[in-house]
Amino acid sequence: MAFEGLASKLQETLKKLKGKGKLSEKDIKEAMREVKLALLEADVNYKIVKDFVKKTSEKCSGKEVMQSLTPGQHVIKIVNEELKELMGTTESKIEFSQKGMTVIMLAGLQGAGKTTMGGKLALQLRKKNKKPLLVACDIYRPAAIKQLQVVGKQIDVPVFSMGDKVNPVDIAKASIEHAQNNDLNVVIIDTAGRLHIDENLMDELESIKTNVNPNEILLVVDSMTGQDAVNVAKSFNEKLDITGVVLTKLDGDTRGGAALSIKKVTGKPIKFVGLGEKMNDLEVFHPDRMASRILGMGDVLSLIEKAQEAIDEEKAKELGNRMMKLEFNLEDFKESMSQIKKMGPMTKILEMMPGVNTKQLEGIDLSQSEKEMKKIEAIINSMTAKERKNPDLVSSSPSRKRRIAKGSGTTVQQVNKLLKDFQMMKKMMKQMKGQQKSFKKGMFGKFPFM
Repeated sequence: MAFEGLASKLQETLKKLKGKGKLSEKDIKEAMREVKLALLEADVNYKIVKDFVKKTSEKCSGKEVMQSLTPGQHVIKIVNEELKELMGTTESKIEFSQKGMTVIMLAGLQGAGKTTMGGKLALQLRKKNKKPLLVACDIYRPAAIKQLQVVGKQIDVPVFSMGDKVNPVDIAKASIEHAQNNDLNVVIIDTAGRLHIDENLMDELESIKTNVNPNEILLVVDSMTGQDAVNVAKSFNEKLDITGVVLTKLDGDTRGGAALSIKKVTGKPIKFVGLGEKMNDLEVFHPDRMASRILGMGDVLSLIEKAQEAIDEEKAKELGNRMMKLEFNLEDFKESMSQIKKMGPMTKILEMMPGVNTKQLEGIDLSQSEKEMKKIEAIINSMTAKERKNPDLVSSSPSRKRRIAKGSGTTVQQVNKLLKDFQMMKKMMKQMKGQQKSFKKGMFGKFPFM
């Protein structure tokens, strides 16, 4: 979970202040000391931590905060604003060419995840009606070209390759012509990496940059490497003048120091973050939303966007209408579960909910609820179409229950539980509909013009 350690420590520290009616200078000093320790433990650059704590302390010690009726909330607001400032204030978008081709060059050390990231980016752009082409310019790493071709096939995006005997600069130049001839408008160049920064690597990258003149040079950095990631970003930026950073493996980094240091050290924004192994696990980096998540204030906007991407609006409307008309059956129930599952693992959804402390999630076995959903799906799948549309057929037949339990690998008791829960849900919907009618009737009585 990204920023797990930092988030829980900051939330605990600020929670102590929230409960106080008045704050003294000692309270602020003690809180800032804990904030400083939390940031250092998260592997944030020492100089950045020092500046952050100094600026935050000065703002928190102002009259407006000290004399406020809710000083704790003021402090949280200030810390939130300073975190946003540290990470870049606003979202930084990809600069697409106004007309013609957009060329995106990916750079970084070996093992940072450039090839997979190229695929994730191509998939995201394809979903936004772009026509991407992946280009295999890593001719040195064994099976690098094959890996990119496998990724391209997986996401249905074409891959341009000229084998491992052609100069990467010539491959990059030829890929632009290939994209133009095949009506493709975004070229994503997967360049070679090394285990460390060396002169040959930089010369090759500079040569590719000179010859294809990319709109974007995105540096792919492994966030698990902490401060080393920041040093790598600084070196690449000095040589290539990168346009942005992509942080990979942020879901596995409980510290997150790289994300909090890179913008300040390089002056270049974080544009994307990788938060999982699946091809869909790439998110646009929003500094304001990330700051909000770290402080336990949730990320409702990302949650809404995730729902809009995953859930079929027409199907959702149809399900809602059937619910209100009390025509909702087990087929619909299965469809609604399928829509929720598309949003991703429950832990990631809960992380975006306001007021959810990451520490609180540690004790909850969310995999159990996901297993339960799979069991329910298996039970419904073992029913006939007629039984799904009319669950009463199953309720009144022990033999049907036994058949469904056997077919789904569950027990008769679990089948009974699903039927009972479904009946309770229908009953609640009936009550809601009755209340809605009563409310409307009352409103019409008072306001005849409605």
